[in-house]
Amino acid sequence: MFDIYRNDKRDLLVLSTGSVAPVLYSAHKWRKSRKRVLKVSDEIKSAVQAQGYYLRSRRVARTE
Repeated sequence: MFDIYRNDKRDLLVLSTGSVAPVLYSAHKWRKSRKRVLKVSDEIKSAVQAQGYYLRSRRVARTE
């Protein structure tokens, strides 16, 4: 199972259940999603296994 966190900037942090947020990202105010997540994509699963977390920015980049 996985825990999903969001912050004010619409970033998404995925951790395995019971894991602690990495020190690099612990300064931000993360809100835990209330829903339990049983399945995630293979990309997210492999990142969590390798790094201990998966981070994705949901912000839209400006194109000029």
